[in-house]
Amino acid sequence: MRRLIALFLAGIALTAPLRALAAAETPGQAAEFIRAALVRAQLQYAAGASTVAPLITEAEARYRAVLAQPIAAADPAAAARAEAGLSRLQAAPTAAEFAAARAQVWTAILAGGYAVVEQAVLRGDAATAREWLGVREFRQATRFSRPDADATLAIERLGRNAVTPAETVTTLRADLFDTYQARLNEALSNLAAAQSRGFVTRSAEHAALAQGYFEILAPAYAEQRTLSRLDGARESFTRLVEASLGAGDLQAALVEVQAALKGFRAAPLTPQEQVRRANQLLRYLALVPIEYGRGVANGHVTRELEIQEAVTFRDGAAAAFADLQTLLEARDPEQTALAAQLLNELDVQLEASLARTRVASAEEIRAKSEGLSTLLTKMMPDEWLTASTSGDFDVIRSMLDQMEKAARAGQYDLAESARLEAYALLEIGPEAKLIVFAPELKLRLEELFWNGRGEHKGLAYLLRERAPFSQIRASRAALDAALAEAQAAIGASSAPAAVAANAGVIVFREGLEAVLILASLMSSMKRPEERRYRRPMWLGAGLALLATAATWLLARGVLQSLARYGEKLEAVVSLIAIGVLLLILNWFFHKTYWTDWIAAFHARKRRLISGETGLWLGLVTLGFTSMYREGFETVLFLQALVLEGGTAVVLIGAAVALAAVVGVGVITFRLQVRLPYKDMLIVTGVLIGVVLLQMVGNTVHLLQVVGWLPIHLIEGVRLPFWLGTWFGLYATWEGVGLQAAAAAFVIGSYYLAEHLQKRRTPHVAGRATVRSSG
Repeated sequence: MRRLIALFLAGIALTAPLRALAAAETPGQAAEFIRAALVRAQLQYAAGASTVAPLITEAEARYRAVLAQPIAAADPAAAARAEAGLSRLQAAPTAAEFAAARAQVWTAILAGGYAVVEQAVLRGDAATAREWLGVREFRQATRFSRPDADATLAIERLGRNAVTPAETVTTLRADLFDTYQARLNEALSNLAAAQSRGFVTRSAEHAALAQGYFEILAPAYAEQRTLSRLDGARESFTRLVEASLGAGDLQAALVEVQAALKGFRAAPLTPQEQVRRANQLLRYLALVPIEYGRGVANGHVTRELEIQEAVTFRDGAAAAFADLQTLLEARDPEQTALAAQLLNELDVQLEASLARTRVASAEEIRAKSEGLSTLLTKMMPDEWLTASTSGDFDVIRSMLDQMEKAARAGQYDLAESARLEAYALLEIGPEAKLIVFAPELKLRLEELFWNGRGEHKGLAYLLRERAPFSQIRASRAALDAALAEAQAAIGASSAPAAVAANAGVIVFREGLEAVLILASLMSSMKRPEERRYRRPMWLGAGLALLATAATWLLARGVLQSLARYGEKLEAVVSLIAIGVLLLILNWFFHKTYWTDWIAAFHARKRRLISGETGLWLGLVTLGFTSMYREGFETVLFLQALVLEGGTAVVLIGAAVALAAVVGVGVITFRLQVRLPYKDMLIVTGVLIGVVLLQMVGNTVHLLQVVGWLPIHLIEGVRLPFWLGTWFGLYATWEGVGLQAAAAAFVIGSYYLAEHLQKRRTPHVAGRATVRSSG
């Protein structure tokens, strides 16, 4: 009696301030207050305290003042469950029953909050929906599943009349149903763990949470199954809660619930999300044997960190597989069960190696991973096997997580390996779209991945210098921001037309540069005795096309290993091209201005030392390097687009662009044929100069990217990205200085030849006078 009187008086005392508070408090704030108050009450109850009644009363008063009426109007069943749970809290005789009642109240509030939001959206009332969306939970963030704000953004767009209420509801359900199904699965997993350890209170709490989360998903369950099966599932959850409280076989009830949920997914994945998760699954599986192989040798664990990373990537693959399992079971239940078994066996092997109870060989783990990947690839529909930009960014971030973890442990060699793998994935994946849609970000990402010396130094430079972890972490944060910006820039799904357009832009850009190089060099070879020098250049260009085709075929199988060294390989090819171009320029100016007496000398010298053969080989090399440099880069980009949109789509775009390049080439060479020789010399000199400066600038940039040249930025100068793309002009002292040196070489060669020509003229005139007098 005294307890009832105390509760009554406490309720009266709290009513006035709570009513005043309700006028300013949002539903989300009220729900969080109730949750925290009931959690404190449960902890005190479990500790044997007898003074939890004020906390319960305060939570109940807050519920009635802020939440009760809207929830009752939107979802009477949820309101009834909340009221019943509050009553059970007052009379709970055991800690387990108290925990179950608390879980019932909380999940009922979540269900009611969702109902209020959905009905407000259907009315077009974005303000109410925004206010009540705070009454929710979020999916737990991991390195493999990051929470998003789809529902929040959708409601904001509804408020701007940018989307319809029906579209908003679809997004709302996809976001919140996915969250609550993840929470349901977590509750069932925690229940199994608690039951195995004999934790009665925790078992009751997680059983009630699972029941409450399922009630939120019940409409989706009824849509996908039937009302009668929904009733059966509800009965299974009721038996689960009762068994957790000691009134039945808990293990049998858990198996029954799991059977009822088998194949059920409340928020089906969108086609884009299916592709993303499939890409994650296959990429994470491919990383497992790579990491494991680095951590074992001769039956012993040599690097525990690598084994931990292999376990982590296996967990990432398991998370992606869990999201796709229902869809895979619909296609082939037997093979899906086998895949789940192999994934579990892989987990057992990795954990045994980590515990050093049985260290599997690297070949064994590789065979298991590759076999599982092959099985999954055969099961997956073709559209899942296209490239997912979003999935690529997820894996890149995972590799950077590994880099950061290794750097923190002082294992800089492992950190550098993870950095290289992350960059290789960027290059063979998102970069193909990035160079089209956001090229300015490509340079920023390269600087942060490699040897940038700006505000945040490049990761390659920091790891090479064994910099403090604080600097590495700061650069990683800057890189994360740049990656997020890049993902947003290219995050839209690519229609076939967009993929074809991307391929066309890349082929036209690279092809146009190759045409410019060849045209500028061949145009100077106008005289009959010089035309023969065009043949070796055409031969070199033809060989480069064959090499590009071979690279394309080779890239189908080993693209990632090639991409790992792509920047360095391109830098080497560029250096060769510049060296040969400088030699040819020197020959060009001297060949143009030196006349008979030096020509006779060269003729005799060529016959004696085969100088003609060396020149011929130099021209072949120039034609080859000029063409293959562009071809190699084009192969990398097009291969990435093939994974995204398919071979046929990419070839269509490439064919159109290639036809345009051929047209430009024909026009260019025809114009060269018709131009007067002296004018052509001037035009050719300008073209060669532009080509040389572009090649020098881009090669310097490549050398800086791979760390073979330092980077000193020109303070206060920011050049538009197109100057770098088309002219190789970047705001670094090294780039500008070497371009200036190249320009000085070209101009100096010209004036040197002019000077030699003037000195030669009197000698020629004198010899002519002697011959005439003789």
